[in-house]
Amino acid sequence: MTASLIKAAALELQDLHVTYRSRGRDLTVLDGLSLTIARGESYGLVGESGCGKSTAALAVLRALARGGRIASGRVLVDGHDVGALDDEGLRHFRSHTASMVFQDPVAALNPTLDVGAQLDEVFALRGAGRGAARKATLAALDRVRIADPRAVVERYPHQLSGGMAQRVVIAAALATEPLLLLLDEPTTGLDATVEAEVLELVSDLQTETGTSVMLISHNLAVVAATCTRIGVLYAGRMAEEGRVDDVFAAPKHPYTVGLLRCLPGAGTHKTTTRLATIPGVLPELGSRAAGCAFADRCSLAEDVCRTEQPQLVAFDGRQTACHFPDRVATLAAASLERTEPFPAPDRSGEPLLGVAGVRKTFFQSRRPMRALREVDLSIWPGETLGLVGESGSGKSTLARILLGLLTPDEGGRLTLRGEALAADVDDRSEQAVSDVQIVFQNPAGALNPRHTVARILGRAVRRLTGLRGEAQRDRVTDLLDSVRLRPEQLTARPGQLSGGMKQRVAIARAFAGKPALVVCDEPTSALDVSVQAAILNLLSDLQERDRVSYLLISHDLGVVRYLADRIAVLYLGEVLEVGPVEEVFGGPRSPYTSTLLDAVPTMAGAGPRRARTTGGGGAPTPDGCPFAPRCAHAVPDVCAVSPPPVVRAGPDHVIRCHLTLEVLREVSVGVLATGNDATG
Repeated sequence: MTASLIKAAALELQDLHVTYRSRGRDLTVLDGLSLTIARGESYGLVGESGCGKSTAALAVLRALARGGRIASGRVLVDGHDVGALDDEGLRHFRSHTASMVFQDPVAALNPTLDVGAQLDEVFALRGAGRGAARKATLAALDRVRIADPRAVVERYPHQLSGGMAQRVVIAAALATEPLLLLLDEPTTGLDATVEAEVLELVSDLQTETGTSVMLISHNLAVVAATCTRIGVLYAGRMAEEGRVDDVFAAPKHPYTVGLLRCLPGAGTHKTTTRLATIPGVLPELGSRAAGCAFADRCSLAEDVCRTEQPQLVAFDGRQTACHFPDRVATLAAASLERTEPFPAPDRSGEPLLGVAGVRKTFFQSRRPMRALREVDLSIWPGETLGLVGESGSGKSTLARILLGLLTPDEGGRLTLRGEALAADVDDRSEQAVSDVQIVFQNPAGALNPRHTVARILGRAVRRLTGLRGEAQRDRVTDLLDSVRLRPEQLTARPGQLSGGMKQRVAIARAFAGKPALVVCDEPTSALDVSVQAAILNLLSDLQERDRVSYLLISHDLGVVRYLADRIAVLYLGEVLEVGPVEEVFGGPRSPYTSTLLDAVPTMAGAGPRRARTTGGGGAPTPDGCPFAPRCAHAVPDVCAVSPPPVVRAGPDHVIRCHLTLEVLREVSVGVLATGNDATG
């Protein structure tokens, strides 16, 4: 075959070195990175925050932040050197050859322009007239499965859900019909069903267009479900590279083993197992160790690891940069089983928190929008209740009501230790305020960037406990120790801390007044797997020590399965199921819960399954099951018009559904034929 008939790879990074200039020094972020992505291939790039993943993607587009530069090496896209492009060539490259989808879709869109104007501009830059651009925009939105493109083009970014905003960004990226698509954490913050739809969309469009994909993600299951090859990045260097199924089944680098062991597996729970963590931290930017950058965190390290840098070499079907790849398999056998029993929730008396008949209605253009409908829940002392459901199900609304930040409609009742809990936080006693605290999803946004850690924690201690002076300082020291932070970090400001450290400070602040209940609102969604494991262990340790209760809100069902004792499933403001975690995951369960579980990508790498939401019950009346229009097992003229009865699947496991318990067992394993008459 002649050279002219051989197509160049979609992307080649050749010994790429990227530095950032800071305080007169060049700090190395990428240290000789090389990789190749073939045409039509999906390639996953993983590693902890700070490893250089996003820098690699930005280097491909020549879009590095101020101070960043490619010090040496080359970026080749379709065989052309991106570094050699002039300004006009670079504009053409970004508008025709490569596109990027950023982690935060709302931040990637212009808040002052509606969706239509922003997408029209993409096609206008490619030479389309006004009418042709709008026609292409509508087609692009339809292509990413947005149901009503003509309505969406008139909306602004803040009027879109996270999933819809991500679809718009993908539509804009694919509008250029790129050869190469860079995806930087495209599903972070999305619930399981939307994540599955986005991943399936990218896969379908890739098959349709032949686009090559580089997926950057801290979610290893997403990479397993989406990509064929994977690169494991550490401190700007490739630690291991190979086929996804080979690398995940039998990793040959200690760092890859560490990442995989951090994941909460199907058989792990806080009561029996502590999650593995990777000891130590990433080396500081600019530090150039003589040997392996991972040596200080590796239990296999010997003298040669600290003096001689390992090269990326072929071993057992993949590339690995380790001096002892044949010993790596011994690391996976380490046991983390608990030696002491984890205390069970105390159900001997009153529930710690009671929620009875709570409703919440918002008004939009004077039209009532029911966010919560007759919610009944309880949380016992020392218990973790996992609250799951898609975006818009009412999870955050319920959390804000429990905190007293939103007032529910009249008629509902909140109790704390059997006593009435005032709906408005301003009407609550100091003790009640101290008893119910929250850890937010984004610690960077929850902590004052101008205050030191000492001031943030000291202020919380003073307000929640009344302690001052030496007693206040002692309490701050105790809090710092409880979340595994060092005393020298008291003088740091949030901007000087890593994401995991910020979240530890946020947790310490929540525990300042020794709370009885902490609402954890997506506490690990933006963290990589190693930091996530450390935070989950920390929450478990604090619960074991203080007997605190948690309301855990999360779209990550693996996190919920590990930390929760019971699960409540919320859909459009209604609780459709409540039960012990092992029973809900094991079945029987409601069709909606099955939909959530079916959407979760797994490490098996088979790809996300389509949610079983083909519909069959018609639009529900106010008394009908809210899930009926999406339920593959909805019974016509029953589910949409009648309130679903309570089906008791166990002493503490209730499901609201028209299907019988026997049929729900079949639904849980996916063997029920749609349309059967299975009502009770």
